[in-house]
Amino acid sequence: MKIKIPNKTFYLRHSREVLRFTNNEDSLHIINIKSKDKIYGDTSEKIYLDFDNKEIDLNTSKKYDVIVLTDIVEVHTDIFFLLSKLSQLLNPTGKLIITSFNSKYKIIIKILELLRLKDANIKYSYIQNKKIRNITSGLGYDYLSSYTKQILPFKLLGLGSFVNGLLEATLSFLSIGIKTYSVFRVQNNDVKKHTKAIIIPAKNEEGNLKNIINRIPKNEKYEIIIPCAESKDNTVSVAKNISEQEKYFTIKTFTQTGKGKANAVWEAMEKIDSEVVAILDADISVDPETIPVFFEIIDKNNADFVNGTRLIYEMERGSMRYLNHLGNRVFQYFVGKIISQPLTDSLCGTKVFKRDLYKKIIWWQHNSSALDPFGDFDLIFTAAFTGQKIIEYPIHYRTRTYGKTQISRFRDGYKLIKYLFKSFKVFKTSKS
Repeated sequence: MKIKIPNKTFYLRHSREVLRFTNNEDSLHIINIKSKDKIYGDTSEKIYLDFDNKEIDLNTSKKYDVIVLTDIVEVHTDIFFLLSKLSQLLNPTGKLIITSFNSKYKIIIKILELLRLKDANIKYSYIQNKKIRNITSGLGYDYLSSYTKQILPFKLLGLGSFVNGLLEATLSFLSIGIKTYSVFRVQNNDVKKHTKAIIIPAKNEEGNLKNIINRIPKNEKYEIIIPCAESKDNTVSVAKNISEQEKYFTIKTFTQTGKGKANAVWEAMEKIDSEVVAILDADISVDPETIPVFFEIIDKNNADFVNGTRLIYEMERGSMRYLNHLGNRVFQYFVGKIISQPLTDSLCGTKVFKRDLYKKIIWWQHNSSALDPFGDFDLIFTAAFTGQKIIEYPIHYRTRTYGKTQISRFRDGYKLIKYLFKSFKVFKTSKS
């Protein structure tokens, strides 16, 4: 007796999961030829491998940002050779996404085969994630993250997606999804000097702008963007005067059309020409002199995204209110659980990232439908969701010397709580 398990729902969910890594990327999807007609909506370039033939042709001179493997590692007879070959097809900071069958189901499959409830002719290798990591580490890959999806891969009269989502949300920490996704990044120590931009959102910051510009090190000719919100002081006119008088940096300033820091950053992104972007708050709570260090981490290919953290060194007295500090700690705990990365301070305003992340942010905002008033969560969650390598750089947090904070603890805190709930669903459950 042989049970034919329907797999359309399974592969549809898998196809949508793959999109989180391949969207807005120059990507290659390598698929077992027996799964050729099961992948839906993926716009990646595709290569189908037929393991019934001895010769496997991966000859291509093109380089890719992302390569995804589907139904490959379970049946390939020389994983080391394959992954070695793929490392030559990836760009210097390219990502390799290995999707595989969860080895925890090996015993269940074997029992079904012994009971002749499943065809035992196909030989699968149930490779544990740790073994895959060991192989990739010897080939110059940097392991970033892994997770599982799909505990219940069936529709079940329309209830399957709901039940599967509920199981994924409550049991994700057990890693018992049928499909495993492991993210790797090519290790490359070549230094590349990127062009760089600094966004300095300003609202009621008249007394800080000239000081912050003067303190930015003149080691490179940064492109500086100052988006100004409607202010009660002379922020707009001061920013304009600075842009006209500055001799070293190229400074652009404009009045944002919307409200809030997030809107200021997104409108500034539309005006940037540089390859790497830094966000620096105008209150000078973070020393502008540290910006070159953030940029250097990107230039050395040590990360795709650098997040400042204020919670390593002792803060200056009065730099952060107690409730804000407590709230940051609580938020960070849940952020770490959602993205499965041990960040310490996701709400620090100083962040440096590659400009091409912006397209992914727009896609993330559309998929999550979550409103982030500051943009910090959008940046962190997009980077984590799309497989970017994130590291933290500790900074000293200073007391504001001019003006007052623009943050409303309770109104904005409520928005961020809603954001976390929506983001949890996107991260932990398969899209139905």
